[in-house]
Amino acid sequence: MRRQTRQLSTGIIVVSILTVLLGVWTARAADTPQRPLNQPPEGFTALFNGKDLSGWKGLLKGPYDNPAKRATLAADERAKLQEEADKDMQAHWKAEDGVLVFDGKGRSLCTAKDYGDFEMLVDWKILKGGDSGIYLRGSPQVQIWDLANKGVGAEVGSGGLYNNQKNPSKPSKVADKPVGEWNTFRIIMIGPRVTVMLNDELVVDNVIMENYWERDKPIYPTGQIELQNHGNFLYFRNIYIREIPREKGTNQLTAAEKQEGFTQLFNGTDLTGWTNTQGYNVSDGLLIINPSQGGGNLYTAQEYGDFIFRFEFRLTPGANNGVGIRVPTSGDGAYQGMEIQILDEDSPRYRGWLKDYQHHGSIYGVVPAKPGYLKPVGLWNSEEITAKGKQITVKLNGTTIVDADIEKASTPKTLDGNEHPGLKNTKGRIGFLGHGDYLELRNIRVKSLDK
Repeated sequence: MRRQTRQLSTGIIVVSILTVLLGVWTARAADTPQRPLNQPPEGFTALFNGKDLSGWKGLLKGPYDNPAKRATLAADERAKLQEEADKDMQAHWKAEDGVLVFDGKGRSLCTAKDYGDFEMLVDWKILKGGDSGIYLRGSPQVQIWDLANKGVGAEVGSGGLYNNQKNPSKPSKVADKPVGEWNTFRIIMIGPRVTVMLNDELVVDNVIMENYWERDKPIYPTGQIELQNHGNFLYFRNIYIREIPREKGTNQLTAAEKQEGFTQLFNGTDLTGWTNTQGYNVSDGLLIINPSQGGGNLYTAQEYGDFIFRFEFRLTPGANNGVGIRVPTSGDGAYQGMEIQILDEDSPRYRGWLKDYQHHGSIYGVVPAKPGYLKPVGLWNSEEITAKGKQITVKLNGTTIVDADIEKASTPKTLDGNEHPGLKNTKGRIGFLGHGDYLELRNIRVKSLDK
């Protein structure tokens, strides 16, 4: 997708998914009266029940607050240390009137369970001089602090990945509410990538979280979530999590597809049958668009005129891409061919300026798609694009979101007012049109309808 010109993607933004749709998120904001305290929204599990510390454990005493060192402990030694840590937890963390309260005297609090990829919602409140954070997979941290703590750099705001050294560590804006008021985090972690919204403002956008404990290694694939403290009173509530499953690509035709004449365009092992492959990797049966290595346009080696094209895709927060159909291998596919949008249309990146013809599934600049049929970020979507002469049909997760005659749709002019000579193409390549974001694809297949 483009922002009228081509200014949508700024910098290298990759992952990962992840997320409930923004409408669901807005509906459960921290002080929203419609939802009872500590009652999770659909698809989420409550990490804090509002009554006790079930599902939580104490942080082991140093040096075993370090996940790498914890892993060296024998089972009996670890159990003994955990018993001591849980006594510390019970002494200093309490459930009071539906709020998780820390008295400022003990150690951090940890989930009893480890998590991999997830979306987390949490309300937090600090007092004057407060300093805290949320460890992800046992690693520090999404920062929480009083803006007045200028001596340690708190004026930049909360939400940043404080311990990053190579990748951005500061939030993109200050979105904190005044000390003493409730704030709300929405944290999405897919692979090593983290996105943070603070009070419905995007402050960290798909940034790699570094391994604080072992700088030469990537972040651990799983680990506990921790509520960090620096010796001051802390308050948490409405702590929810949605686990995002990690799935490998199967890349197999169904029996029906074989009988109907579909062929695989992606074998799950390499990029045979594709051209212009720089920035496109294959891992665990997935085709991965990796902007850090290029991630421009990927084209089929073969041309197609009329066809049925099926694929599955998994978005990361804010991800932007497109399916080029009947495109040449040079020029802008959205104009020299057609581009069917692939877009996390509910991302705050696009709030306030997204045109109807820029929503996911739209024929860019020409035909708007029906919005609202994408699955939450981090989950797999299935899409089918059918091109028969001038008729283009797009189905997303089983629902038809575009069914249009492109000649009628562009007469007397296109919605974006631009020339789209590619609408007249009778054949061309199928491609994925990268716009600087990480995306995962699998089960890519096609049935040619050319006579």
